[in-house]
Amino acid sequence: MKAFKSIILSACGVAMLGVSAGCTNLDETAYSTVVDDGHEFTEMERTAMFYPVYNSLREFVWGWFGFTDLADMASDLWCVPYRIGIGWGDLYIPTHKHEFHSQIGFFETAWDRAFAGVSACNDLLNDEVIQQNPESVAELRGYRALYYYFLFDLFRNIPLDKGGEHEEGWLPEQVTPQEMYDFIVSELKDVEGAFGEQNELGKINNATVNMLLAKMYLNHNAWLGGDDESYYKLCLDELNKIIGMGKYSLASNYKDNFRESIVGSPEVIFGIPYEEKYAYGNYYASLWMCNAGRATWGFNSWATSGGGAHPQFIETYDVDDQRYKDCWISGPQFDKDGMPIYIDGVQLNYTHELRSIDKPGCYEQEGERLVKYEILGGDKGTTCDDQVIFRYADVLLMKAECLLRITGSHNGEGEALAADLVTQVRQRNFSSNPSKAIRTVAQLRGGSCYDYGHRENTAEMEEPDNWIITHEGGDDVLLGGLLDELAWEFVAEGHRRQDLVRFMMTNGCNVWNGKSWFCKDGMSNPADRHLDVFPIPKKALDGNPKLVQNPGYAG
Repeated sequence: MKAFKSIILSACGVAMLGVSAGCTNLDETAYSTVVDDGHEFTEMERTAMFYPVYNSLREFVWGWFGFTDLADMASDLWCVPYRIGIGWGDLYIPTHKHEFHSQIGFFETAWDRAFAGVSACNDLLNDEVIQQNPESVAELRGYRALYYYFLFDLFRNIPLDKGGEHEEGWLPEQVTPQEMYDFIVSELKDVEGAFGEQNELGKINNATVNMLLAKMYLNHNAWLGGDDESYYKLCLDELNKIIGMGKYSLASNYKDNFRESIVGSPEVIFGIPYEEKYAYGNYYASLWMCNAGRATWGFNSWATSGGGAHPQFIETYDVDDQRYKDCWISGPQFDKDGMPIYIDGVQLNYTHELRSIDKPGCYEQEGERLVKYEILGGDKGTTCDDQVIFRYADVLLMKAECLLRITGSHNGEGEALAADLVTQVRQRNFSSNPSKAIRTVAQLRGGSCYDYGHRENTAEMEEPDNWIITHEGGDDVLLGGLLDELAWEFVAEGHRRQDLVRFMMTNGCNVWNGKSWFCKDGMSNPADRHLDVFPIPKKALDGNPKLVQNPGYAG
């Protein structure tokens, strides 16, 4: 029998994605070589053995250069510019401009952490003891499919390791996108329904598998080409399974999905718990706030004024949409006692406009700041905030999208229901003006209200403004009204890149490639889709001679 390597860790917190707020037993437990055949694992043993699987996901999503950053900061929502007199810039600049190359740290980090998760799953699946435990096998296959889903979305042409014993020096082969797609779907279908009725934060459940399948079907045409409506119908079938469970509903308060603990939200389908000291990760308070701005919440961790919202995106919000206030702050700032915050005798004031990504960059107080995730006092900031991966609002909006993309109806459901579903998601955010929550099919099928185009001020602060502005608008975005809804609902949740790749323009380009925003310029050739995926990291290419760089990129 193959033996597990010794794992020594705290039984609560560090080991388990599904950490409980009430867990206080922090005694260390060592597990070397696990037990005889027929052993029934205790929850503590499973926790210890699965630690590498769980921890790689934490690191992938919220570690430095994590997935949540990458999926949004290359999009039309926000960026991290060079901050004059402070820093930042470097890899954030080409990421914003879509000047991707194989040595940008974001790509190497995503690749390494996701494949660490795949390897951790395969190591456990190779063990004879695990193989005798169907629950453990199903969970590991589910997590492996989740990791491959992320890798496939980001890089497309990836190596496949199905597990099993490998001879010394073995390296995985790169497979075609179709082969990889088919493998992920097959794995998910094999474990569908294997998780009972559990719904514990950090653990894959039946609805998580249905969501992953739905994501695979929804993005099929964008990933592999074509316009096959049958995949949207398959997506609808998976989403209806989740709705039919009757276990999930929209939280009455949008912010309940982004608090330190999201255990109480009825909307969360799958999320990752974080916990002080043992499993912290979300550093957005530190990324977004300037040093003096910490006083608004009284948090003590580092802060260096990195992120800034694109003004063009902020201007898309309806004045009565509560999500703006739930997600952003701007203007003069005050401490937690209501007193003005001063920097060198002048009140801190987060401006609406951003100057430039790099020429000359932005000053410390430029740009509106994200406060979507709960910011706590002391040393916490946002580092202990749980992270939602899949939530019920996504189920409803994905269903609306599929109904708008198919011809006619599916199982008696058509485009009129799509408008009702979007309205349902909007209703909690327009309590001050309920009539504005209502959306029609025509609005969803219409263009985007985003004023796309280049918008940059290349002058330094003491110089006269030198604006470079083009206006492309959003009228040419197909289903642009729905694309706007996805931005308002899911900003800073790791959704936006995938959505922009999937939504098309009338000229045949997708929005990801075809539109300009801030200092990123659009492309006009609909046949050039190489930027839909990122380059395979140079380190990965150097380490595996079987890999070939993605088309359009230098090695």
